[in-house]
Amino acid sequence: MGKFISLKTAVPGPKSTELAKREAKVVAAPMCDALSPAWIAEGHGALVTDVDGNTFIDLTGGWGCMAVGHSHPRVVAAIKDQADHYLHTDFTSVPYEPYITVCEKLAKLAPGDFEKSVALFNNGAEAIENAVKISRHVSGRNGVVVFDRAFHGRTLLTMTMTHKAKPYKAGFGPFAPDVYRMPFVTPYHPSITVDQWEKLLTTYVDPSTVACIVVEPIQGEGGFRVPSDGFLEMLEEVAHRYGILLVADEIQAGVGRTGKFFSIEHWNVVPDMICTAKSLAAGMPLSAVIARKDIMDRLPGSSIGGTYVGNPVACRAASEVIDIIRDERLLERATALGTLIRGRWNSWKEQYKIIGDVRGIGAMQALEFVKDHATREPATQLNGQIIRECLHNGVLVAGSGIYGNCIRMLVSLEITDDQINEAFDVLETAVAHANQSLTS
Repeated sequence: MGKFISLKTAVPGPKSTELAKREAKVVAAPMCDALSPAWIAEGHGALVTDVDGNTFIDLTGGWGCMAVGHSHPRVVAAIKDQADHYLHTDFTSVPYEPYITVCEKLAKLAPGDFEKSVALFNNGAEAIENAVKISRHVSGRNGVVVFDRAFHGRTLLTMTMTHKAKPYKAGFGPFAPDVYRMPFVTPYHPSITVDQWEKLLTTYVDPSTVACIVVEPIQGEGGFRVPSDGFLEMLEEVAHRYGILLVADEIQAGVGRTGKFFSIEHWNVVPDMICTAKSLAAGMPLSAVIARKDIMDRLPGSSIGGTYVGNPVACRAASEVIDIIRDERLLERATALGTLIRGRWNSWKEQYKIIGDVRGIGAMQALEFVKDHATREPATQLNGQIIRECLHNGVLVAGSGIYGNCIRMLVSLEITDDQINEAFDVLETAVAHANQSLTS
């Protein structure tokens, strides 16, 4: 079909169909709802080839884990080398150097002119859980402030902190107490102004009982919503005023996606803690909480941790990812990709009424589809149509948004201009078809 896309069978092909039958017999039903019905055989860079020999351009990046692409040779080599030496001990049993190396690099990269300490975990939800635990311990308070359209995970606490009920929360209550949801102030979906936020907070909760404010500098699952000017700076001021810790959830926005290693660096804001995961270890299970050292030092021994956290194989992968981002100038590449994406998408916005908003920073960009520009009614069904059409024409695209009416770019920063333009040719055709459905 193109220079990079190659479809040799229908999607799914016969081998993928057979695997789906095996899956249905033994895999838990809630897990059997993949974006793609095509089963992967191999992936390299921004390309994925399925078991039937079909090659797709992947714009989902394993839900944002592939900033340096599928199977980067340096990451693969680091994993193989580590596996040849040892796979596991638990850092609190027999410690190992790769853990320290990752912590050193993250502490150096994180903003803030103060000493930092780093704790490693397995995934994003664990990082958020532990950031809240740390906040509660050092503050002696219980309250947690989160935001509308936020996503922080699917454990009990992080599920409570997450906004969207279905499929993440429905039927899984009762939820964790002392979690308060506030507006995330954005230009496209204004609810209150930045100046009104603090007053609203004080009507919901006594700020002196709040341990932390947990915020995604750019919301991920919520639709790549970028905050209004001054919003994050205001949060920092409010947090300092009331003795609240400010926690930045960088799990989706971090590790170079926006053109900075941490997205919070786009603002003059220094959080007390940063949580990161996903692309940190190129898909290996690893997350981190980076905090002011004076905060971490107040925790008693063994109060945080876990058997598998900071696994040495994952640490080696993460260390290599950080070096690749530096050596291959992927922060600059993310900025260039953002310019390319915005250039094409802004031209689409002029042509297709279905596009309500184009937003993002760097390579972290999103399209929001609406039925009407005045009401901004979500075009959820048509967004699903676009994603399915792209899939069957060789492009994997991720949806998002609390109403499921956004498409987000989670591309590998290693993707070439030719690859992303070929993918966007497919995406534009799908957008045009959906637009025709809307206007006919």
